[in-house]
Amino acid sequence: MAYILNIETSTTNCSVSLSNQGETLVLKEDYGNGYSHAEKLHVYIEEALKEAKINSEQLQAIAVSKGPGSYTGLRIGVSAAKGLAYALNIPLISVSTLQALAKQVEADSGLIVPMLDARRLEVYSAIFDVNNRLVRKIEAQILDENSFEEQLNIGKVFFIGDGVSKTKTLLSHANAIFIENKLPSADQMSALSFDKYKKSDIEDVAYFEPYYLKDFVALKPKNK
Repeated sequence: MAYILNIETSTTNCSVSLSNQGETLVLKEDYGNGYSHAEKLHVYIEEALKEAKINSEQLQAIAVSKGPGSYTGLRIGVSAAKGLAYALNIPLISVSTLQALAKQVEADSGLIVPMLDARRLEVYSAIFDVNNRLVRKIEAQILDENSFEEQLNIGKVFFIGDGVSKTKTLLSHANAIFIENKLPSADQMSALSFDKYKKSDIEDVAYFEPYYLKDFVALKPKNK
């Protein structure tokens, strides 16, 4: 048995899954109804354990979505995960938010671009192949009509996440496939966290911080 509690709070979806051997047993989430993490996260954790008929002492690890994403959402999720891992003296595992989001796409060929809305025409994105392997690292990028042109000229590109709506208005390539109304979920974290657990790929509970991927914008000083 390898029970892992998975926590995802990087967007408006407050999501918790309880998995065993990489398979989701219980999923609790509030999909896209605003930021309710502070109120619902611990309730979902308790409900997931209760439905799985196990107690917290039977958990082998705590996994948390590490970002990028909402600053406040990530802080809430990571704080809860670190607190549980420390109290139970079990490993803390971090999972890439965009990798888990990409895992929602099932395709035989092409590339997958998970993207989270940032500001204006900016998104946090990465590129994965259909086997969930990273092809291009995570970036904060400004979208325009030439974005992902190289990939689109080669074959199908699946865009998924809450950054899709703005991307869809800019790209009209025939190979662009837009998957809307999808957010990161703890469901897809189950397999990813178990893979890391088997490799003992864990975090230092005391020093782990979320991956915010924030750009720092230098403003011109005001004229005196």
